[in-house]
Amino acid sequence: MDSRSVSSRLRELVKFLSTVQGDLSNVTGPPSLLASSSVVEVGHCWAQRPGVFAAPALEPNAEKRSLLVLRWFLTSLRSQLYVNGAPGVSIKKPLNAFLGELFFASWTDEEAKATAHLVAEQVSHHPPITAMHIADREHGIRADGYARVEMTFNGAVNIRQVGHALVHIDRYDEDHLVPLPDVKVRGFLGGCMYPEITGTYNIVSSSGFVSEMYFSGEGMIRGKRNTFTAKIYRKDDPKKQAIYEASGIWSEGWTVKDSRTGDIIEVYEVDAPENAPAPIDIRPLQEQDEWESRRAWAGVLAGMAAGDMRLVLAEKTKIEQAQRQMRAKEAARGHKWEPLLFRSIEGDDHDVFHQLAEGTNFRLWHEKTKGVWRIDESRLGNAQRPYRGDVTPLG
Repeated sequence: MDSRSVSSRLRELVKFLSTVQGDLSNVTGPPSLLASSSVVEVGHCWAQRPGVFAAPALEPNAEKRSLLVLRWFLTSLRSQLYVNGAPGVSIKKPLNAFLGELFFASWTDEEAKATAHLVAEQVSHHPPITAMHIADREHGIRADGYARVEMTFNGAVNIRQVGHALVHIDRYDEDHLVPLPDVKVRGFLGGCMYPEITGTYNIVSSSGFVSEMYFSGEGMIRGKRNTFTAKIYRKDDPKKQAIYEASGIWSEGWTVKDSRTGDIIEVYEVDAPENAPAPIDIRPLQEQDEWESRRAWAGVLAGMAAGDMRLVLAEKTKIEQAQRQMRAKEAARGHKWEPLLFRSIEGDDHDVFHQLAEGTNFRLWHEKTKGVWRIDESRLGNAQRPYRGDVTPLG
């Protein structure tokens, strides 16, 4: 596609965004700028390197476990934020998930003998909330998270993620509270949109360690895109003396050193062959349930693959209109939509969060996310296709 076409599409998007007021999270935008995946697939970034995900469960040293959780978080960022692309390729917006949309997938690392299973569900549409659960049962590690995405436009698209993830390691009965960073999408006028994380975020462990991460970008003090520094220290250390430090470009690579000795203990390159994601394993399309993401959006994805934007718009509109009609019928009958696999708990009952968040900049915001979302193991174990009987996303 030539540069004039790209610039035209970007001008189209900027013009469109400038006319929209308030939260953009349920606004689709021009079909030509959509990614070929739904919001419910975003959790793949945390599961697609099973060996990295399982590593903390195999480490007996608590401070090293915190380092490995930090490593897992950092390795997820590029595939999470550079949707359908990589640095140098303009990012696209994932499809807005419809209420009840499901995604199941797994990834296996043969060398590490680890498999990570992902379950995700769109548990709310107004506001949009996605819940996800990742587990490696053999190694006894899991991650549970949920997010409400709020988007606004003021020359850049500002993406605020309201929610968090919690990693639990069975062997040590240990929890790690993991943030969901806020993002700015820049580069509209330059013809290549890219994400920037800014600010300070912490990963807090119940074993007493904190990973403090500071992100900066172009036009800031460091002046280079996707820059970060991080350090791990004991939570009870008033001086926050670093045990480990990491620094670099989260979309390219970074260096980790032992702060006590000054020794470099890892140089990580995102594009190195050994760091590539494992292949995804999902059911063939014809075996998926009507509510599973790739089957539900099959017409839209086929249109994208063929470059047929009319087909994309027609197929997407079909689902969106059917969903609006379903919500209207539910409201008229006084029915309340029930998620299939996840349940909400009251924020006051989320004891682990409150214990770990004490003394940090974490805030729960449970009133904005209809509570705290967690997988219901009994629902997951008993779920059978067709998941909602004769009801499909089209009604």
